Amino acid sequence: MRIPAALTATLAISVASLGVAIAQRPDAFSESRSHPAIDYNSAPFHTAIDDLNRKLEEGAAALTFDPASGYLRSTLDALHVPIESQMLVYTQTSMQAPKINKGNPRAIYFTDNISVAWVRGGGVLEAWAQDPRQGTIFYTLDQEPSRAPRFGRRLECVTCHVTWETLAVPGPTVLTTFPRKSDRDYADGHAVDHRSDVEERWGGWYVTGRHAPAKHLGNLPLFMAPPFPESAARLSVDGAFDLTGYPTPYSDIVALMVFEHQTRMMNLMTRAGWESRVAALGRGDPAAAAARVRNAVNDLVDYMLFVDEAPLTTPIEGSSGFAERFSTIGPRDTKGRSLRDLRLETRLMRYPLSYLIYSPGFDALPDDVKDATCRRLHDVLAGKDNSPKYAHLTPPVRQAILEILKDTKTSVVDGL
Repeated sequence: MRIPAALTATLAISVASLGVAIAQRPDAFSESRSHPAIDYNSAPFHTAIDDLNRKLEEGAAALTFDPASGYLRSTLDALHVPIESQMLVYTQTSMQAPKINKGNPRAIYFTDNISVAWVRGGGVLEAWAQDPRQGTIFYTLDQEPSRAPRFGRRLECVTCHVTWETLAVPGPTVLTTFPRKSDRDYADGHAVDHRSDVEERWGGWYVTGRHAPAKHLGNLPLFMAPPFPESAARLSVDGAFDLTGYPTPYSDIVALMVFEHQTRMMNLMTRAGWESRVAALGRGDPAAAAARVRNAVNDLVDYMLFVDEAPLTTPIEGSSGFAERFSTIGPRDTKGRSLRDLRLETRLMRYPLSYLIYSPGFDALPDDVKDATCRRLHDVLAGKDNSPKYAHLTPPVRQAILEILKDTKTSVVDGL
């Protein structure tokens, strides 16, 4: 049976999500999101988008409709989401898939806890935001002029956003898709994060920057026979398609790499918190539940420390200004160092400990998870655990990270 090209990648995600309902894996959340300890559909939640809705209700904020981009620009401004974070994807992996193509890519923008997606000519503005306890909450905003525009929650988004790649919790993923010989071939691809080989990243995405690897899947046509050529370097997407409505002509390589890191990190935090809440409810086998919490903590810590990060073989440099903006946000220690300092030569971060340790999601982790996470981090950074997987953390790097934490996140090191 022929599957329409506009639906193939979306169907692939939906099929993957069905697996969550019929099987379980030790590296994913073990229960339903309807479990009494979770109650994802009905339990209270609070995100930055809910704050914006409240301000809109009170008249403290307003959204302005633009004929070219709808509510995109005013939403980004209201949520303090920088246009420099723009990433452009032309695979049809959205609820608005039929409108997405290489000449009309979906634009995605993000901060540490918010993402906004826009499709030119689409009916809705898509968004998600992190609730510190419940994880990712999905929303849409109708793209038509209104006296009272508001974001509404969209529970149906979990149809595609609860998969093995999200660790069986509602969450975001970044997909790379391989070119197909024709629209009769089934879409093939997988989720990527900082552990993924660069050569297999960014299939179906525009990639711009001053310096990028010679081999990756970005900027290539959706349909072509292997062997795949080297991707053409692009400083911007100017001239690739009509830019009407897009606030910037970039799909920045550094933004893509940061976004890839943080999507999985968010899902790991959600999973660890949910496993702890299930265990605390006291149903089932206590030993098994405790083991799942330990596994979730260990997975979280290893990812925070960039274990198994794919090495960069060539320096990376963006072109949108995202890297410069990203590095200026967040606390610095007395020596001027920050966990947001980028390296972009052999690895993503200069000090490989995730900057999301400063996020509300990390602070809201259950006490047992947070305490266990801090102990594991301290054991590694203090040199008590010198397992081979931590070899990338040289003694000077471990010491620098500890010093940064002591000055900027004392709750992680106090009492250890």
